[in-house]
Amino acid sequence: MEIYRNPEKITRFLVSWIKEKFGVAGAKGAVLGISGGIDSAVLAALLAKSLGPNRVIGVIMPCYSMQVDEDYARLLAEAIGIRTMKVDLSSSYDTLKREIENSLPELGGLSAANIKPRLRMTTLYAIAQQHGYLVCGGSNRDEITFGYFTKYGDSGVDLMPIADLLKGEVWAVAKYLGVPREIIDRPPTAALWEGQTDEAEMGLTYEELDRYIATGGATEEAKQKIEAAVKRSAHKRAFAAMAKLPENL
Repeated sequence: MEIYRNPEKITRFLVSWIKEKFGVAGAKGAVLGISGGIDSAVLAALLAKSLGPNRVIGVIMPCYSMQVDEDYARLLAEAIGIRTMKVDLSSSYDTLKREIENSLPELGGLSAANIKPRLRMTTLYAIAQQHGYLVCGGSNRDEITFGYFTKYGDSGVDLMPIADLLKGEVWAVAKYLGVPREIIDRPPTAALWEGQTDEAEMGLTYEELDRYIATGGATEEAKQKIEAAVKRSAHKRAFAAMAKLPENL
């Protein structure tokens, strides 16, 4: 059973959707973080195709990142012709972490790692507000379903154009749009620490996750792992609960 949709039709639909959303918002352009990964590459290429490259800013935001991430991000920007900015967040990360640790024990693990995408979100919104742009995010359907994103970090955006694309569709659209082959062939990673990969951290392959989302089919082990992650991450996909006072209070 073929679970992936046609990349040309996907692209045509998303280009039209992006144009419509920016028209309704009256936004002058788009800003996004470019990491050298496949998702941000596809997002950037779609935005450039929809709005024109001169209306898209790709922001490179190293935070104790590997140089190869920046190299791939610049390779992408050159290939599709978008403007870039670089904002090094390493010292900001150090300062914030140190200030928190003045009142807490040593901050480590995901608590520390997730500071990075949250600093990136703040950076993107500062740039977007200055230019009258919208912040766009590259989360795909697999990541959103599994909860593989940082709340108020990479999910803190105005638009998510590729949110309904399975990972296999992201790769197919990347090929269709001419994303550099070096980026397509990179193992997907959030780059929160050296050697980290998406599949190793999730404990699943994207192929397994794609098939489960599309058909419900999976091994019992994979099914249990996915369903537990979906339940555990439900709060990430919901707006904050808001108390409503009773009328007779």
